[in-house]
Amino acid sequence: MSKSIFFVYLSKINKINSIYNLQSTIENHQLQRGSVMNIAENMEIEKVAATIREPVTDSLATIRNMVSACIQCGTCTGSCPNAFAMDLTPRQLWYNVLMGEKEAIFHSRTFFLCSVCYCCTLRCPRGLPLTDTMSALKQMAAKENLAPYKKNIRFYKSFMESVRRHGRVREMEFMTLYFLSMKNPFIPIQFVPLGIKLLGKGKVSFEIPSKGSGVLESIFRKVEALERG
Repeated sequence: MSKSIFFVYLSKINKINSIYNLQSTIENHQLQRGSVMNIAENMEIEKVAATIREPVTDSLATIRNMVSACIQCGTCTGSCPNAFAMDLTPRQLWYNVLMGEKEAIFHSRTFFLCSVCYCCTLRCPRGLPLTDTMSALKQMAAKENLAPYKKNIRFYKSFMESVRRHGRVREMEFMTLYFLSMKNPFIPIQFVPLGIKLLGKGKVSFEIPSKGSGVLESIFRKVEALERG
């Protein structure tokens, strides 16, 4: 009888130990799971914190500061001789600059149609440097080599390269540099009729591109140094 009681107690003790071990296993699993979740949460928090700590670079900040006092009166639009050809009026352009709408700004052709007449600057009731702001947008588009303005940018650079070499533009060389920079053999074909007319009237002559005398080289280098700051 005593033996049977002993085995009963022994089996109960084994069951209690099994339950205790099972509970310990579950608790350890929960702790491990909780620690993994805590690690994941901490990593996510670190990512967010790192994002917050990173300085926000706003390429339009300097340009926005130039027109931050704009009151949207529309005097610039009324003064601009090219406003009729612009998809965004100057007033609308400044609004987009103030709102940071970079896509709208650089899908517009407004600032590239600016002829730098300074009418808007002279008549602005707030005395804002609007013409300089237009120029700053042109420079930004050129530096970032934005797709809508590649033709304009390469045209301008080819023109300035010819002036840099010879002190004046050489039309044949200028157009040759431009067509080469476009890397599209079909573009020159479009200008063949015009080229024949200009040659027939003696407006352009055949000139082989050359390095030139570089009479303005020192001036160009000085300007480049000033632009680099």
